Amino acid sequence: MIEYDFVNMPIVDIVNRIILYASKHNASDIHFDPREDCMMIRMRMDGRLRDHARVPKMYEKNLATRVKLISKMNITETRVPQDGAIKGVVDGKELDMRVSALPTNEGEKIVVRLLDYSSSLEGMASLGFSSSNLKKVQRMLDIPNGIILVTGATGSGKSTTTYSMLQELNTEDRNIITVEDPVEMNIEGINQVHVNSEIGLTFAAALRSILRQDPNVILIGEIRDSETAQIAVRAAITGHLVLSTIHTNNSLSTIERLLDMDVERYLLSTALNGIISQKLARTLCPHCKKLRPTTNYEKQIFSKVLGKDIKEVYEPVGCSKCNNGFKGRIAIQEVLFITDRLRELISDENLDKEDLKKAVYDSDTTTLLQDALEKVIEGHTTFKEIYRVVDIDFDLEKQIRKNIQKEEKEKARLENLEIIDAYDGILSNLRAMISDMKKIQKNAKDFAENQYRKKKIDNNGVEIIDAFEDLELANFIKEYRKKLKNQDNSDKKKT
Repeated sequence: MIEYDFVNMPIVDIVNRIILYASKHNASDIHFDPREDCMMIRMRMDGRLRDHARVPKMYEKNLATRVKLISKMNITETRVPQDGAIKGVVDGKELDMRVSALPTNEGEKIVVRLLDYSSSLEGMASLGFSSSNLKKVQRMLDIPNGIILVTGATGSGKSTTTYSMLQELNTEDRNIITVEDPVEMNIEGINQVHVNSEIGLTFAAALRSILRQDPNVILIGEIRDSETAQIAVRAAITGHLVLSTIHTNNSLSTIERLLDMDVERYLLSTALNGIISQKLARTLCPHCKKLRPTTNYEKQIFSKVLGKDIKEVYEPVGCSKCNNGFKGRIAIQEVLFITDRLRELISDENLDKEDLKKAVYDSDTTTLLQDALEKVIEGHTTFKEIYRVVDIDFDLEKQIRKNIQKEEKEKARLENLEIIDAYDGILSNLRAMISDMKKIQKNAKDFAENQYRKKKIDNNGVEIIDAFEDLELANFIKEYRKKLKNQDNSDKKKT
């Protein structure tokens, strides 16, 4: 962790250094967490929170007051939540931040979100879309009316994607109006409205007025309720192109969510042009990533989902240029283009959910899991990372686990057969050795008797070793007699 000199350094400079450090290290959020004995400063880098610094309890209030002051919040109010913004230049770098203060039992918790829309300015091609998905998005944008929805969890890059689409549509012959809470990025040539519910300027109220402003394209920051959803859909069927975001996990759940918001089926089927679902996964550092063999489970997933036999994937290592092997994040996307067949199914009152699911995913739609696995193969991220961010179908998981168990049982059976075959081979060799030793014993006995007769050794004598000196068989026979005796006893027991 970083240590700041709170005794000798002004709070103003410390706050500036904290913000600048977060900006230089591409942090998306700064958390000022009050605790019983101190305030912990944490930063979210590549989607993961990391401890940054510890603030002594006696300086906690000064630090919080400074952040609230530059965010244009009421510094005397600590009992209710507040929102603010910071726009300015720190050490020559222009920064744009959103700030939220929340009262807790240990003091005010403050979160600063650093906004970085450089990817939006670079266009759609910089957002990690596959070639097929990018073509679908372009087809959606080419349709002059209808609604395009971008879905995903908080912090999944929905605003970045919608702003990129606005950049594509921002031409001289279009009147573009947005309704946002708050306006996160000022775009030249676009009319942007900031929602203020305290004075009655809600999404629904603003939309009613916008429809009288002769718009070509309308951006609704977020569909939060039934009224906003219904107005957005009606605007889409009256000749306007509507872009919006909604908190759902995938294309199928988005359609179900809109129907739950009391949007009429016939209106939704007519208005909906497409759905872009996305999540963010950490990107592997290109300087230190390395290949490793795939596990049996990973091979099964690649085979079932993509129909590919993948033998190696990349894994993180870690170096001075990254955070534990990762640097930045990449979007995992699922793009559903609404075809005439899907429109018919959505408008059908008696449609079963499974039939809709089959129609959505049996078309040319690349699912989140398929897109994620392709990015694993390309070396952008890891299997473990996509397993963390993408939901794997329960039935698929169950089937793969079952196949692995079956393979392991078969492997164990084959290994047992190999052991049995090896044991049989050993027994066969032992039998052959015993047979050979019996022959040797008989030959040695015959040889000894012949030598005994020749040398006329007394029958009462026990030493006949001299008779074998030429052939050096005496010790050999003694040892083999012992072994044969033991073997014969063993064979009798087995028999």
